[in-house]
Amino acid sequence: MKNYLVLRSIAVCLFVVFGLSKAHSQEGNVLPEEAEFKDPVGRIWFNTYGNIRISKRLFWDAQTHFRFEETENTPFIGQIGQIYNRHAIGYIYSKSFNVSLGGVLRINFNTDESSEDRSVVPEWRIWHQYQYAMPLGSTMFYHRIRIEHRWTQGFAEDSEFIFRNRWRYMLRAKVPLNNYKFEPGTFYVSPEAELIMQSGKAVVASPLEDLRLTTTLGYIIQPRLTVAAGLMYSTGQTLENGGIYKQNWTFRVHLYFSPDFRKVKNKLPSIHFGD
Repeated sequence: MKNYLVLRSIAVCLFVVFGLSKAHSQEGNVLPEEAEFKDPVGRIWFNTYGNIRISKRLFWDAQTHFRFEETENTPFIGQIGQIYNRHAIGYIYSKSFNVSLGGVLRINFNTDESSEDRSVVPEWRIWHQYQYAMPLGSTMFYHRIRIEHRWTQGFAEDSEFIFRNRWRYMLRAKVPLNNYKFEPGTFYVSPEAELIMQSGKAVVASPLEDLRLTTTLGYIIQPRLTVAAGLMYSTGQTLENGGIYKQNWTFRVHLYFSPDFRKVKNKLPSIHFGD
């Protein structure tokens, strides 16, 4: 009986693999013999993160991102690539754990200077995330799970929206450099790694959308105002062909603000909410 179950499991696996391979070949998407990496692209992101306290447990997560991408004719800062408007209502379960639920409107700009397709298309998302903070001495560690349900389309006139899910896990450390506490006047360094997977009918052989490795230097100006900047390297499979990987070097500038209009003592949030 055990041998029968093993043989049946192997047969099912072979059937699934064969079916995926057949569908893959029918689409005309041929994987290269070896993985191919595109030339790195330079990008600059200007990001704002607002966490506005609504009540003892609730806060409004208001994020705006301006993302620029270099092109052949516009190096360095480059052309505007995306504008993000990400908002959510968050719930603070404890000093170490919070959750958020909201929506995203991302405006995508066509940075292909030779393209005759549309120059701007919208992208819609619903997102929810779960963040846990863990202190270790003077260092803080953060675990974040973010799940996004997204509707995207290409720049061609006849492009239809396709649906995909994104599954994101990020591990971040936050280490004070000139102090033992995170208070005004403190510099800190924040290394982080984030893995972004994707799924959906359009995702045939490219589940790894992005792997991001970042180091950020931050400075706490006031109890509720922080600035930071850092460099990020990212790579991931292209949606068109899972054997081709994109690469990016991104300089990121962040502004964190957390106004609290309640009549409570002005202090730093217990959790660094971040991006």
